[in-house]
Amino acid sequence: MDVLAEALRVSGARGALGVVLKAGGTWGLWLDSYPGAALHVVSRGTMWLHVPGGRPLQVQAGDAVLLSPGTAHGIAGGSGMTMGPCDRKATDQALTDGSALHLGSTPAQTEVLVLRYEQDPEVSTPVLTSLVRPMHVTSRENPQLSKTVELLTAELAQPQIGTTAAVNSIVDLLLIQFVRVWLARHPEEQSGSWLGAMRDPVVRDALECVHARPERPWTTESLAAATAVSRTTLSRHFRSALGQTPGAYVTQWRMDLASVRLRDTDEPVESISGAVGYASPHAFSRAFRRARGMPPGEYRSRLRKGAAGRRSPAPLEHSAVRAGG
Repeated sequence: MDVLAEALRVSGARGALGVVLKAGGTWGLWLDSYPGAALHVVSRGTMWLHVPGGRPLQVQAGDAVLLSPGTAHGIAGGSGMTMGPCDRKATDQALTDGSALHLGSTPAQTEVLVLRYEQDPEVSTPVLTSLVRPMHVTSRENPQLSKTVELLTAELAQPQIGTTAAVNSIVDLLLIQFVRVWLARHPEEQSGSWLGAMRDPVVRDALECVHARPERPWTTESLAAATAVSRTTLSRHFRSALGQTPGAYVTQWRMDLASVRLRDTDEPVESISGAVGYASPHAFSRAFRRARGMPPGEYRSRLRKGAAGRRSPAPLEHSAVRAGG
């Protein structure tokens, strides 16, 4: 069981939106705080990343930068550019037909792939919250980055049937590449995070068991036996790596799986309860109510009513209207 792959399968990118930005001369684009994460990849030229309270960061061709959800930031052609209003009509057109979004003057010296995406909002397992600050990755650190970006650029350049699913999957691949670099680069930031727990062999082995067989009646004692450690050792490692007990993690993961199945399938609650490890629908409903504040049936109804009433995700600049050149 690849725990990271399984966690991203359940909680991975949804509703990814992206455009190719071509810019020259004096240009800048400010992206207001947004619930999702932002990913920028520079394919040509140089881009400067601006985050309030931080120094401008130069991002060169072949590099990529990932920002955690809700991070207000700007991208520009220099370290001291002024941001102005964006052309919403041009942005809509670029998202619809794959054309480039032009900023500043021609000819363009810089090309940037601008992406936004959300993790599944029904999943509470904190896979990517360890990335608390902008993460800048160069092609030297991850040689596979350029190949992944080529796939993504091709999908965005010619939107067609399946493009949304393809873009979401490619973004998940990019996230895995960022995670690999983060694990190698920031050992001091890993304690107490889900990603950092992957470096603890005791916790990692236990998570592999839980993710592979969530339907089993796991207890701290049975997990300790499955990973060949004592119950005390397992509990100590979980508290150190994740700040919670093994039992709390098992419940959290089961509730995440159940939430997604309630939303995305028509499976009866009785079937879902057994699939996520509960001996009876009553026990499952009681646990689900504690975790989500309502019984499974009501949760399913609310999600589906909400989905029917929601419009498609807003284009990039509709939630970030201050841009210009």
